[in-house]
Amino acid sequence: MGSATTQAFAATRTALDAVPGVDLDTARELFSAARVVGDSSQLSGALADPAAPVEARTRVVADVFGGALAPTTVSLLTNAVQQRWSHASDLVAGIEDLAIRAAAIAEPDADVEGELFAVSQAVAAHPQLELALGSRLGASSAKGELVERVLGGRASAATVLIVSSLVQQPRERRVRQLLASAMRIVSDQRGRTVATVSTATPLSAEQSTRLAAALANKYGRDVSLNAVLDPHLVGGLRVQIADDVIDGSISGRLADLRQRLAG
Repeated sequence: MGSATTQAFAATRTALDAVPGVDLDTARELFSAARVVGDSSQLSGALADPAAPVEARTRVVADVFGGALAPTTVSLLTNAVQQRWSHASDLVAGIEDLAIRAAAIAEPDADVEGELFAVSQAVAAHPQLELALGSRLGASSAKGELVERVLGGRASAATVLIVSSLVQQPRERRVRQLLASAMRIVSDQRGRTVATVSTATPLSAEQSTRLAAALANKYGRDVSLNAVLDPHLVGGLRVQIADDVIDGSISGRLADLRQRLAG
């Protein structure tokens, strides 16, 4: 990610946090706008062209989305195109990022991270579902409708919206990549970090609480745990936060020992 895009992401997130009344309709409209911009190289190029005057890019937003979307959404899109993006695809990613964050803001009490993780686990366990959601064949809207049928009544409206929207515009990403990225964005919006904890046997509530507290102390922010059962670990646990891996499993220690002996 270029420095221009990094700064643009920061600016758009600051603008979102300053806007009152963000709801699921805001998130839904932002996802829709991301699809419109992403599906047109001409439009995305015009909106992300650093050589074009800011006023010109702002007029394009007004011409394309003004009257069709709520003023709050249009103002967020206007702010986004006023930033400098390293690539046109980064602008699409920035609008999508806003949409996911808006969904998280709209339902603050919903366990969106946990639900996204559960969906990811379900996709991993059912290759046919992953194929149906990730296939390039068929209408994108059909994938969104499939998600709504599968998750309707089983997950929060925010989670259903996020998943159904992302599978309609994968942008060369696999389904589980989409879900993992969304989990990180939701957690960041809520001031938390996601930790995937793999164990051979389930952690007790007390163990989970102690582990979350220890990780929060280490990383300086709240940590939400996603638990995965992996009998191959034998005992102990393996924790992954972004690119950091803490392997305290028996299998991990044995692998380390074998490596040392071989070296």
